[in-house]
Amino acid sequence: MTGDPTGREAVAAVWRIESARIVGALARYTGDFALAEDLAQEALAEALVTWPRDGVPRNPSGWLLTVGRRRAIDAFRRRSARDERYAALAHELGEGGAATGRPPEEAGDVLWDPDQIDDDVLALMFVSCHPVLSREARIALTLRVVGGLTSDEIARAFLVPTATVQARITRAKKTLGAARVPFEVPTAEDRAKRLPSVLNVVYLIFTEGSTASSGDELIRFDVAGEAQRLARVLAQLMQDEPEVHGLLALLELTAARFPARTGPDGEPVLLEDQDRTRWDRAAIGRGRAALAHAQQAGRGLGFYGLQAAIAECHALASSVGETDWDRIVLLYEALGRLAPSPVVDLNRAVAVSMAGGPAAALAIVDDLTASGALANSHLLPSVRGELLIRLGRPEEARTELERAMKLTANDQERTLLHRKLTALP
Repeated sequence: MTGDPTGREAVAAVWRIESARIVGALARYTGDFALAEDLAQEALAEALVTWPRDGVPRNPSGWLLTVGRRRAIDAFRRRSARDERYAALAHELGEGGAATGRPPEEAGDVLWDPDQIDDDVLALMFVSCHPVLSREARIALTLRVVGGLTSDEIARAFLVPTATVQARITRAKKTLGAARVPFEVPTAEDRAKRLPSVLNVVYLIFTEGSTASSGDELIRFDVAGEAQRLARVLAQLMQDEPEVHGLLALLELTAARFPARTGPDGEPVLLEDQDRTRWDRAAIGRGRAALAHAQQAGRGLGFYGLQAAIAECHALASSVGETDWDRIVLLYEALGRLAPSPVVDLNRAVAVSMAGGPAAALAIVDDLTASGALANSHLLPSVRGELLIRLGRPEEARTELERAMKLTANDQERTLLHRKLTALP
């Protein structure tokens, strides 16, 4: 080790990058997911004390894994001194290295198994997104054990108390243990059944980051960025799954517009007013490549791939007027047949208004209003108000925009709606 005053920063950086591999490896060694996550947290706590004092080790991730493995041996020793699993682990690690107090990198341990690392991370994602858990628990556990975020960071991201996040994670681990969920990559058949759950969690995380449901920021870049990172990991580990690449394409193409979606004070900038030269061309390139990969499978685009194709239409257009709205309408119609949803119908209405005018779109929106499907969402009155403005019906539009302002919990969106209201004649 070498002395380093920035040891705590090094711990944070290594943890964010390597935590999933460390937890995954420990889960494979111990056969106990909940124990592995606890062991990794103990190793992290020890690093926060040791690294600032003694310096950052030459192999930081290996140091954390080895400390976690030693703690595993201690845990099994406490359970039973002659436990067969303890004996196997002790033999693998070597009693001499564990007892000498030498830095882990000097103990001669085999720190990583290159043939298992990727499977470990993949298994970790499938376990943390297991259908036996609630949606909130899946999100919290995935961000904790795969994303490497602390409970405080997750709580800030989703505007809930830290204690709530900690309780969700604790319950999730207990549920997985009670259900005897094995730490393993599912079989091909089970993987196909559970993959939608994994993708949905990543999608929900990104959705919250790209347009925050509440708070004073429109975009939570850290949350959205974490979802992008998780999608990239999935795409690397599951290269033959087209919908994984469809999700990655959607996230990349959507995030490409982030730089132009807000103004200097964080206020929303509408699509027609965005400076498209600020769109991230590198992200657009990555997104289009991922979408092409998804299309190569020849199975047709799925839920995420169709949305990515819509995002690609926007990315390729030089302006709102030059956008291929007819194709976007067709894509939304396909999406509605594949996954019927009032939100999809509302988005289709917006596309119809651009392709064929506000009157045709208003008929779709009025049907949604009559159904009551989005009665508690600000999105429906917001879109209806915009259509009424374009149809020259300002008083009706005022009523809709005022209703939307009451329903939204995001301060920046409320500011945008107020701006529209004040502009009415």
